[in-house]
Amino acid sequence: MADIWVGVNGAEEALRQVNAEMMGAARLLADAAGSNVVAVLYNDAAARHADALAALGADRVAVVEGPQGVLPPETLSRTLARMAADSAEAPAVVLLADGAEARAAAPVLAQMIGAPLFSDVVGIEAAPGAAPVFVREPYTAKVVERVRAAEGVSTVVATVRRSALSPAEADGSRTAETVRVPADAAALARAIAEVAREASGRVDLAEADIVVAGGRGLGGPEGFAVIEGLADTLGAAIGASRPAVDNGWIDIQYQVGQTGKTVAPALYIACGISGSIQHAAGMAASKCVVAINKDPEAEIFALADYGIVADLFEAVPLLQAELSRRA
Repeated sequence: MADIWVGVNGAEEALRQVNAEMMGAARLLADAAGSNVVAVLYNDAAARHADALAALGADRVAVVEGPQGVLPPETLSRTLARMAADSAEAPAVVLLADGAEARAAAPVLAQMIGAPLFSDVVGIEAAPGAAPVFVREPYTAKVVERVRAAEGVSTVVATVRRSALSPAEADGSRTAETVRVPADAAALARAIAEVAREASGRVDLAEADIVVAGGRGLGGPEGFAVIEGLADTLGAAIGASRPAVDNGWIDIQYQVGQTGKTVAPALYIACGISGSIQHAAGMAASKCVVAINKDPEAEIFALADYGIVADLFEAVPLLQAELSRRA
């Protein structure tokens, strides 16, 4: 088996108990497979916790170097994905502590590296020559689920519930190699852009009377500049579909849908959004919906009061110019 990776948030002065629990599980998996444990330490550029992670069983500590402050989940997921791509062999398992950060980062990481995601894991079973088994307790622990990756799957991403696993016992005599890896530069640039959005004073998405939302049709993070211009003209909030968030084009705080925020503005303008059931669940209560999509068969038109079949990169600037003229 390839190496076992453990994502460790080192922002606090002392390592949290969940990190020792993940390290214990990782050590069991690595020992059963004859592989190594790599602790990916972030939010601790000074590597204060490197020795503690070595004592807990890490063979190598990869210190993620980024700007001062907390590494955003998008940057974490993209940095881990890039590390996996740059490694001679992809990790067999990537463990993250379950919580808001992991719920944002783990799905993006899994999607980027084509790995299955097992969330809120309460047990991990290792056996020589066999794929690890992950134990979950869905439906408020009414059932116990034991799952493993399908044959041929090289990497599994899992989030671990706190206080669910046995922690590793520290051994101060252990040492580990420490390496430094840069945070993903593109993700950092997008994180800075998100800070700029927050500082712009734009109205909060959940409270907005007007929302301009973008989806897969924007083609990339730069596409949001087009709808931001329209939003500024209207005094609107920015929204996004799940594909735009999953692709890392915009932060999850802007996601509208079943797994994002539910909004009910007076006006909802959907740009390049297909109109999946998942997205509809978050905006169906909008009083007036305007859809802009070049696909005349897009599902969003069934939800729209007004539909514009056009390239959004042509239609949105024209709409903005006309609104500005009438202002």
